[in-house]
Amino acid sequence: QVQVVESGGGLVQAGGSLVLSCAASGRTFSSYAMGWFRQAPGKEREFVTTIRRSGTSTFYADSVKGRFTISRDNAKNTVYLQMNSLKPEDTAVYYCAVDQGGIGGSNRGLYEYWGQGTQVTVSS
Repeated sequence: QVQVVESGGGLVQAGGSLVLSCAASGRTFSSYAMGWFRQAPGKEREFVTTIRRSGTSTFYADSVKGRFTISRDNAKNTVYLQMNSLKPEDTAVYYCAVDQGGIGGSNRGLYEYWGQGTQVTVSS
């Protein structure tokens, strides 16, 4: 069982920045791919970004490309999501997820473990 805990959400004005953190348990964190997804009220959970176990391969949804950056610190079992130039449409609950297979991707079904989510609200 892998425990996944997100933190760092909050309220920010449009154009502002936030950093989300996600800590995952397990001695093999470096072998996991990690993903961030988000879900706005009344909408499906959607892919935001993923980072492979290598840490060198990252992929982003078109809606956040150039504004969000995912990174990982394997020594701390933590992945980060730097969010810049935030827009009201970025408002959602953000979820971190673990893919033990190490590949990641935009398919939710690839991820075995999920956190409880952290709320991000961007005011206009």
